[in-house]
Amino acid sequence: MEASAPYKALLVGATGLVGASLLRQLLQDSRCSAVTILVRRPLRPPADESGSNRKLTVITADFDRMDEALAGVEADIVFCTLGTTIKKAKTQEAFRQVDLAYPVAIGEWAARHGAAKMIIVSAMGANASSSIFYNRVKGEMEAQLSALGLRELHIVRPSLLLGKREEFRLGEKAGILLTPLLKLFMQGALRKYRPVEAEDVAAFMVSLCRQGITITGQEAGTFVKIYENDAIHAKIQL
Repeated sequence: MEASAPYKALLVGATGLVGASLLRQLLQDSRCSAVTILVRRPLRPPADESGSNRKLTVITADFDRMDEALAGVEADIVFCTLGTTIKKAKTQEAFRQVDLAYPVAIGEWAARHGAAKMIIVSAMGANASSSIFYNRVKGEMEAQLSALGLRELHIVRPSLLLGKREEFRLGEKAGILLTPLLKLFMQGALRKYRPVEAEDVAAFMVSLCRQGITITGQEAGTFVKIYENDAIHAKIQL
């Protein structure tokens, strides 16, 4: 996919912190000709003063019937920003459904339909061998997506996300309040753990749409790239 080429986007996870910001930015991106979002509950589209919402299609559906819901949808780039917490999911099984099963199902759809890229939010510390449940599930998700044969898979691993959520998360709220102090002390080896604004993560993901990838010495379908938290911060500073 050429860097300057227009693209159609599919976004799953538009109601979350990163997803809501990503939706707004995709609607404002002149290269993005159409945005389809898949949601589980009705969504009020972002405020629109430029008429950009005309390129938005909202599909409300049961994620367990994803293929049926996405019948007829065309997408060059597939975004996934799904994520929950154990507190909200209530069980580890329900957590795995949202953070592992659904993203992999989206990846399978993208692979079958020949999407040029899949760009997904994971988490810093993702590792399929981790003893920490959250990190292990994120790592399993990355591993399963990497095995699907997607033309391009871009995995973004932010640290603590900053921004205004609909639901209250104590750990993130504490992190936000302590951010000035964290920035002061997170120097040297600790810099990679710096919190990052959700809007900046979304902007980083949009920037990946504009990058043409030349795969040299590899077969199409083997390109997987992971972007750690430092890469997001480096982009912010440009």
